[in-house]
Order: sequence, then C-alpha cells, then structure tokens
Amino acid sequence: MRLLGGASLRGRVMIAYGLLALGLSAMLAIVTWSVVSNYLTDQRRESAINQTADNAAAFRFGLYGASTPCIPARLRGECDSPVQRAGISVMDVLNSLPTSDSAASMVYVNGQWFALTGRPEDLPRELIASAQAGTVADQRIVVSGQRVLAVGAPLARPGDALFEWHPLVGLDNTLQTLRITLIAATIATLLVGLAVGRLASTLALRPLAELAKVADAVARGRLDARLDAEEDRDLGGLARSFNQTAANLERRVAADARFAGDVSHELRTPLMTMLNSMQLIQNHRGELPEAVREPVDLLGDDLDRFRRLVIDLLEISRDDGGDRGSREIVRIADLVRAAADATAGRPITTVEPHAEFLVMQADKRRLERVIANLVENAEDHAGGCKGVGVAPGGLGVIITVDDAGPGIAPEDRDRIFERFGRGETSGRGRGVGLGLAIVARHVQWHQGTIHVTANPTGGARFIIELPAK
Repeated sequence: MRLLGGASLRGRVMIAYGLLALGLSAMLAIVTWSVVSNYLTDQRRESAINQTADNAAAFRFGLYGASTPCIPARLRGECDSPVQRAGISVMDVLNSLPTSDSAASMVYVNGQWFALTGRPEDLPRELIASAQAGTVADQRIVVSGQRVLAVGAPLARPGDALFEWHPLVGLDNTLQTLRITLIAATIATLLVGLAVGRLASTLALRPLAELAKVADAVARGRLDARLDAEEDRDLGGLARSFNQTAANLERRVAADARFAGDVSHELRTPLMTMLNSMQLIQNHRGELPEAVREPVDLLGDDLDRFRRLVIDLLEISRDDGGDRGSREIVRIADLVRAAADATAGRPITTVEPHAEFLVMQADKRRLERVIANLVENAEDHAGGCKGVGVAPGGLGVIITVDDAGPGIAPEDRDRIFERFGRGETSGRGRGVGLGLAIVARHVQWHQGTIHVTANPTGGARFIIELPAK
C-alpha cells in the first residue's frame, strides 16, 4: 500500500496490473506444480513397485521353479514350503533377473543376505520388516548422496524378500525443469502484466493527460485553451465544467484588462496636465519660498510614481487583453546593449565574443522593456546596476543583470515576480511593484525563463535564458 500510495496514477495502474498478473500466474503455477509433481511422483513410485514385484516373481520362479508359492495360512488351511531347485544358487538367479532401472538388487533368503550391488545395512528397518511380513513396501532414502526409492517385495518363503533401489535423479531433474519453467513463466507473466498495465494506463489516462496539458496552458496564460472531450460519456461533465470555468476566467481577465486599460487611458490626459504643470513649477523653483520647495519636490516624486504606474498598467492590460505583438529577427547583443546603456545612462553591458552574433525572433518593444525594467530596478532599489552580461548557453543565450544591493532573500525570489510583489530588502524607492511582473510576463512570452540568485561578488543577479541561434 505504501508503494501504491507513493506512485503516480500511471504507476499505480501498472503496479495493479502487474500484481494481478503475478497473483494469477503464481496461483496457476502452484496448482500446476502440485498436480504435475504428484502425478509424476506417483507414476515413478508405481513403476518402481511394479518392476520390483515382477523381479520378485521372476526370482521365485528361477529359484523354486513351478513349486507352489507360500500363501498366508489365513487364506489357506496349509502352506506348502517351496523347494529350491537343485544346482541353482541365489546369486545365479539374481544375475538372471530381467534388466531394470534399479541401481541395486538385494535378497534375503533362508536368513542370509545376497546382493549384487548395494549394502543391506543401508535399508531402513521398517522397510525390511514390512517386506518380510508379506507386504510390498517402499520408502525414499539417500544413499551416497543420491536420492533413491527403496522397494521391498516378499518372496515365496515367509521372511524372504527382494529389495531394489530405484534412482530418483530423472524424476528430480524433471521436477527441477518444471520448477524453473513455472518460475520463468510467472516472471514473464508479471512483465507482460506490467506492459499491459502501461498500455492500459496510457489509453485510459490519455484524457487526463489532455486535461493536464490544457490546464497547464491555461496556467501559463493561454486562456483560450479548451478540452475536446465534452462528448465523452465518462469525462464529458468534467470537460464541460472545465471549459466553462476557463471561459469565465477568460472573460473576467479580459474585462479586468479592459477596465485597467480604460482607466489608464483616462488617466493619461489629467496626468499629462499635472506633469506639465509640475515641470513648469520646477522650472521656477528658485522663485518659490523655501517652505514650499520641499512639498513641491515630494509632489514631483509622487507624480513620477503615478506616471510609472499608469505606464505599467497600460503594459499589463495590453498583455492581458491578448496583444500578440510582432516578431522580427533581432541581434540580441545590440538590443541588450542599447537598452541597458540607455537606461543606466552609462556603458554597463559586456558581451562575450561568441554571443555577439546570436539572433532570435523577438518583439523588440517587449524585450527592450525587459532589459530596461531590470536595469531600472537595480538603479532604483539595489544601489545601482553593476553590469549586464550577454553570453551563449542555456536555451541559446543567457542575459545577466547584477546589482549592488544587499541581495534578495531566498523566500522572496519567487514573490518579487508577482504583481505588486516586493521583497523585504527592496525598500520603497520609486517603483510600484509591477516592473518585475512585466519582466516575467515578457520573458515567458518569448518562451524563456527568468530567475534570481545571489551574485558571487555581492548583491542579486537576475538570469534570463532565451532561445537563440
């Protein structure tokens, strides 16, 4: 259960099929082994007993001739003792017995043991007693490390008996082959069960895989992604509910984007008026009383933050509204150098020689905004931008932006890319918390990645990987 609990859904289906196949094959193997082994053992025992009984009859005939054998007194009133034929020895009769698969033949006649091969002392006492009492008996024993079936059959005279050993090597080899075959078949069935389980899970979970793919697309911002399984009898309800939810989310996001865009556009006119008025006031700052200059400076800073907020809201609403932009071939080094140096007001870009001619299909406006926002973030919140680097690697090209600040705590490195997200060490500055969110959106639009780490020389390092050639 712990194994199934820690596995994926596909893995659990595979394991379930494998365990089912293993259980069925193991049960079939056990039944087959029980039936076949018992049958072969019984056949070998019956064959050995019959051969020993036939040899006992042949021995009686060879030793006593056609004289009447001794039958127990409870069946006849009298018992005629057979007479050994003149000139016939026990060993001669043993040598004349028909050839069989026995490994040894021994006979107890007239209170004396005679043997061609084998030692009478290796025979179990219970077996000897049973045969001498007139009962055909058998018992498995080990002689010189070899398993044999010892069989004893009574002769004509009371107390006389013939004993033979029948090797069980052939039976043991057959059973060993059967055992190996059944184990191999069980393992093969387990592998087939796992393969069938994988195939069945692939077919059965294909709609769920499609659902996961569409859900991932929606999570990445493709709000128009939909499931095509609404007519499926089993998943139709789930597909319709998911599509309805995605449609409602798309409408809500579109409405929010339109609202943000409309508000931003409406604010631009009064904002421009306020900015122009503030510029006029600042041009005559020397004529203002000393007590008014500080409030005017504070008002100018807030108006600048207000301007940044409106610009960022327009950018966000443009992306949320489905602006697909325009792609063109750009030389990455030239674009990064121009955007970073212009934003910082000084040369800060270093391009490795192998990255000088890397190109990619990009939206120049979005990519320039990415570099400008990162450099501006370093200048305003992190003590200045220490440098921007362009090098080959990763998805194609790696762009790094280093700052001189105290760095960003590991628990804040994901949160700073959220809208209005701020790290604990970012300070207030002049930002509004949308710059890095726009950066993340634009990098994702270019099918790239962005993350932040600690700079080995101090500060934070933003690393962008973009597909390039």
